[in-house]
Amino acid sequence: MTPDQIREAFVRALTSVAPEIDPLSLRPDVPYRQECELDSMDFLNVVIALRRDLGVEVPEADYARLATVNQAVEYLAGRLAPSAAPPSTPASAASDPADTKSSRP
Repeated sequence: MTPDQIREAFVRALTSVAPEIDPLSLRPDVPYRQECELDSMDFLNVVIALRRDLGVEVPEADYARLATVNQAVEYLAGRLAPSAAPPSTPASAASDPADTKSSRP
């Protein structure tokens, strides 16, 4: 996802919790919880909406990294980036010598 798409998804999550928020009035570097008067339950609902909409699990230890719209976009971009994890099936597993099945005549 591009940063603009992440921003749109974040603002959608935010306005799904607080529909009275005008997305155009959000200042990207100002803490939106104060700007929009969101309480802790509202914030938790935003986190839940992000998990639902983007599939991103935000651990409680990272909540402070969602303080502003810009910080949230940066954090979510990092969480959505393709991981450098190895393939799920290594090539060596495909030809397992312990495999008892064979095609002997």
